[in-house]
Amino acid sequence: MQMLTRNVLLDVEQDEEDDDDGDLGDVAASRRPFLTPPGLLPSTLVLENLDQTILPNCGSLEDQQDFQVPEFEEFNGKPDSLFFNDGQRRIDFVLVYEDESRKETNKKGTNEKQRKKRQAYESNLICKGLELEATRSVLDDKLVFVKVHAPWEVLCTYAELMHIKLPLKPNDLKTRFSAFSHLNWFTKVLSVDENIIKPEQEFFTAPFEKNRMNDFYIVDRDTFFNPATRSRIVYFILSRVKYQVVNNVSKFGINRLVSSGIYKAAFPLHDCRFGQQSEDASCPSERYLLYREWAHPRSIYKKQPLDLIRKYYGEKIGIYFAWLGYYTKMLLLAAVVGVACFLYGYLSQDYCTWSREVCDPDIGGNIIMCPQCDKLCPFWKLNITCESSKKLCIFDSFGTLVFAVFMGVWVTLFLEFWKRRQAELEYEWDTVELQQEEQARPEYEAQCTHVVINEITQEEERIPFTTCGKCIRITLCASAVFFWILLIIASVIGIIVYRLSVFIVFSTTLPKSFNGTDPIQKYLTPQMATSITASIISFIIIMILNTIYEKVAIMITNFELPRTQTDYENSLTMKMFLFQFVNYYSSCFYIAFFKGKFVGYPGDPVYWLGKYRNEECDPGGCLLELTTQLTIIMGGKAIWNNIQEVLLPWIMNLIGRYRRVSGSEDISPRWEQDYHLQPMGKLGLFYEYLEMIIQFGFVTLFVASFPLAPLLALVNNILEIRVDAWKLTTQFRRMVPEKAQDIGAWQPIMQGIAVLAVVTNAMIIAFTSDMIPRLVYYWSFSIPPYGDHEHYTMEGYINNTLSIFNISDFKDRSKAESSSGLGNYTTCRYRDFRNPPGHPQEYKHNIYYWHVVAAKLAFVIVMEHIIYSVKFFISYAIPDVSKSTKSKIKREKYLTQKLLHESHMTKNLGIVIQNMAGLVDSNLRPKSE
Repeated sequence: MQMLTRNVLLDVEQDEEDDDDGDLGDVAASRRPFLTPPGLLPSTLVLENLDQTILPNCGSLEDQQDFQVPEFEEFNGKPDSLFFNDGQRRIDFVLVYEDESRKETNKKGTNEKQRKKRQAYESNLICKGLELEATRSVLDDKLVFVKVHAPWEVLCTYAELMHIKLPLKPNDLKTRFSAFSHLNWFTKVLSVDENIIKPEQEFFTAPFEKNRMNDFYIVDRDTFFNPATRSRIVYFILSRVKYQVVNNVSKFGINRLVSSGIYKAAFPLHDCRFGQQSEDASCPSERYLLYREWAHPRSIYKKQPLDLIRKYYGEKIGIYFAWLGYYTKMLLLAAVVGVACFLYGYLSQDYCTWSREVCDPDIGGNIIMCPQCDKLCPFWKLNITCESSKKLCIFDSFGTLVFAVFMGVWVTLFLEFWKRRQAELEYEWDTVELQQEEQARPEYEAQCTHVVINEITQEEERIPFTTCGKCIRITLCASAVFFWILLIIASVIGIIVYRLSVFIVFSTTLPKSFNGTDPIQKYLTPQMATSITASIISFIIIMILNTIYEKVAIMITNFELPRTQTDYENSLTMKMFLFQFVNYYSSCFYIAFFKGKFVGYPGDPVYWLGKYRNEECDPGGCLLELTTQLTIIMGGKAIWNNIQEVLLPWIMNLIGRYRRVSGSEDISPRWEQDYHLQPMGKLGLFYEYLEMIIQFGFVTLFVASFPLAPLLALVNNILEIRVDAWKLTTQFRRMVPEKAQDIGAWQPIMQGIAVLAVVTNAMIIAFTSDMIPRLVYYWSFSIPPYGDHEHYTMEGYINNTLSIFNISDFKDRSKAESSSGLGNYTTCRYRDFRNPPGHPQEYKHNIYYWHVVAAKLAFVIVMEHIIYSVKFFISYAIPDVSKSTKSKIKREKYLTQKLLHESHMTKNLGIVIQNMAGLVDSNLRPKSE
């Protein structure tokens, strides 16, 4: 190592440029114990020992006068090498910076400060026991790659500090045979070939302790810590090492150095290229195996190699793909039932009596409908809605009711069985007690300036703010979130105003009668044109607000300062989902439950904001419009996300590849190839989860209006799994492996959606569709005393459900111009259940209306109580953790404790025997003399 005489902790001048890397984490160094999470007394002792054993020559950061820099080595010409030039020390992490002396825009003062900070940081990494080796880029001599290696002693010390579970002995528990073992021939076709990806050996594990090192299953020190664990340990150190103290205020962490531009990137290495195996025979080429057996399109029908995904990328990514795969598998059942219900509606549309009446020239062609807006909107014939009424028969059928009930049960089955599967993964991946292991975020540690007494331990501990300060932060964060939700509601109101305004335009420009020859006239009614354009505009506004709010939500969560990374992600998750829920679903809620419900009648219409007349639904209801809205938003969102996920990183990498020398990948080292890939982003898979949960909401909340939603979601998810896999293995740098016990806050969010879905689907069937009015007519109003038919029938339904209005009763404000071509008429019809003109209670709600209202309320209450009862029974009957998994967890704990106890007893017995032998020897020696 080269030794230079400098002050490691730089005394930088107090000027505006001094804080170019931000002030998050700046806190008095004397008041904040770094790398000592509160409540972890054993870990504190470990760190104190670490300073004494590994860093004997470094001293305190403030007193250190000399710093060490990594040695520069030339590239050895081995592009697949994962080791230092000596071929012995493995590369656990790579830091990339641009040499200040070779920058084209050389601002001497700024570059010098950055260089000093970086040199101080690297020197302190060496003081922490890490080994560094620098290599200049073979393609761009301005770039320098600093390779980081963690020696055995550092790995052991920090493995104990981080409570990392490591193997004690091979797992000898017998695997129970499945009841479906006779179907192995079928599952073997869908599974990955075990000769290609070999099953991982299972071990009993325990948190690592240095003083019990001999108890652990250490066959080879080089492989005891796998690459993912090594990278996680090194990143833990990189995130907490200081690089500057100014006026007793510390600055620290690789994240801040990267964000301030002192380093260009920091990442662990992929083990090989994705398209071919490594030339190094000792390299397992796991990236290549993942691409071939998981990310490649030809593997789309195969099960995911979850154990290898977890081993290579960590538990956090593994649990995401396990959840997505399970969700997709459960969608298969929902899609089959949904398609069956859709086919039932499609095949029975020819027998839809009320639709035939709408299309009949003698019935629908003779019914003159009242204008749906003031002045400009004309009278129109009912049969122009013929095609939309036929489509409505497909979705507004008895099959829809069956499917809504089924989905209420399905979502409960999915959530309960996923809990069981998640418990199995917790056991298999050693994350059962993860909450006790998780360390505080360095950003949280940096702000721990207030000393309080722990109520449990009665010892001092540091917290970032007082109770009053916490209340102030929560209030400010809640206010900011509430403001943005109001902003979304304002955008929804803007869309409603657009719908009310543009409907007048379409009503005056589109044809008023149906001649059956014009294809545009056949499908494009004023209502349909308004719905399609408003849905497209709503989708555009949704995407714009998403982009803005993502940054705002991150700022709010950073200000809130959660303690652990799990707390941080859960807090951000709740904020983002609350926003997305209002953003994506508000227009659907408006169409389903508000549009056409408060319109009055032609003689006394209801005006919105005193100016805009409330818009009405088609004579068949707003269900078809809700279906259109869902199709556009779900389809548009899927297309937009795939463009973002596939095209953008591919184009960025393609541009970067053309900028480099042709064929350079064959000679560039592994770290340089990875540097030119795209960074994954700070939030990792957060947006992938968010995308799927929003889709889960569409599939469950409004499925009564669109039975094909599960099928679309199934197709999208099958592609989504492979697209995400392709991105991770080919387009992005390797992420820092992270632990995760479950899917976090997304689980209670899905449970909340499942509860809400029962109510929304029941209300869609009751208040949005026309199913209840049709049933009331069929069973009560088609026969005496209210009807004229001798038997139950749907004939006459249209005439019975359209009320009559006298044109002479129009107010001047809403009276429409007379339209030619419709004949002479003195009355028009409108969608409502009111008494005709001349009745003693003219234009008041009739008896049919009150029957329908009572039936709707009864239906909602009965349906939701039945489904909630079934959901409760299923939740009670299916335990969250299976009996076999509980037995395995207890058995492993018992054997682990027994193993450690026996080992401890053996050691103590050996010491006792040795002492007794010495005592006997000393007693016998005088006698022999």
